[in-house]
Amino acid sequence: MSERLLDILVSSIYKILIPCLKMTIPLTLIVFAISLVLAFLLAMVQILNIRGLKQFARIYIWIFRGTPLLVQLYIIFFGLPSLGIVMDAFPSAVIAFSLNLAAYNAETIRSAILSVPQGQIEAGYMVGLSHPQIMLHIVLPQAARVAFPTLFNSLISLTKDTSLASSITVVELFKTAQQIAAKYFEPFALYCEAAVFYLIICTLLTWLQSWLEKKLEWKQPLKKGKESYA
Repeated sequence: MSERLLDILVSSIYKILIPCLKMTIPLTLIVFAISLVLAFLLAMVQILNIRGLKQFARIYIWIFRGTPLLVQLYIIFFGLPSLGIVMDAFPSAVIAFSLNLAAYNAETIRSAILSVPQGQIEAGYMVGLSHPQIMLHIVLPQAARVAFPTLFNSLISLTKDTSLASSITVVELFKTAQQIAAKYFEPFALYCEAAVFYLIICTLLTWLQSWLEKKLEWKQPLKKGKESYA
């Protein structure tokens, strides 16, 4: 590695780190939070079998799971202005990513809720709990444990997918690397450096996921021969 290239890589660390902290990470967290709310609503509409809204939810999920995220970004940022709807790049990215991710997370949440045994729900009714109480105290805590790994995986994938926001001029981590690479004509080294940033973030998230999964584990029954009797 030449001294010039080393100087470029070292000097670009700070230049890439700033948009990573100010744009990539906030974009990821905002989108994930919004998508969870939308996903929960879409899942509940289907589970409660609300006429009209259930069909809307199915069509919504079908469209956003069946079309590329990049196309959705282009429709919102470049397409909507032709209809008189003009938005800045960042809110356009938030909307596109949120709508897309919500479609996937909705199916995860719906399947997790449906995985709770029907007998437990019936038992809740038998002891006099209302439907909201059953959902809050019996169904959702168990569904959260089931859905957590898949939802957290979607967060990790979203972190990497935010690089697509560079295509609609959002100056995030990858867009900054592109600009530096164009200035110094060192695309291979700069793109590899950007990849390292994504790798570090995703590795930290993976460690966090493992730690949280251990916290959410069901308590294991005592092994045979270890039971204690009062």
